[in-house]
Amino acid sequence: MSDDDRARNPMQHPEELPSGADGQPKFGRLLLVLAAGVGIVVALTFGSLAWYT
Repeated sequence: MSDDDRARNPMQHPEELPSGADGQPKFGRLLLVLAAGVGIVVALTFGSLAWYT
C-alpha cells in the first residue's frame, strides 16, 4: 500500500460496495415488503374483529 493510499484510508477499511446492481438502493422492494406487512396486520385486525364480535 502506498503512502497516498494510507492518507486517504488510514484505518485500511475496504471500499464500500454498491447496494444495488447499478449502485442505487432498492427502495421499491423495501416499500413492497413494508406494505405487505401493514396489509397482514390490517387483515388480522379486521379478521379478529369479525371473529370475536
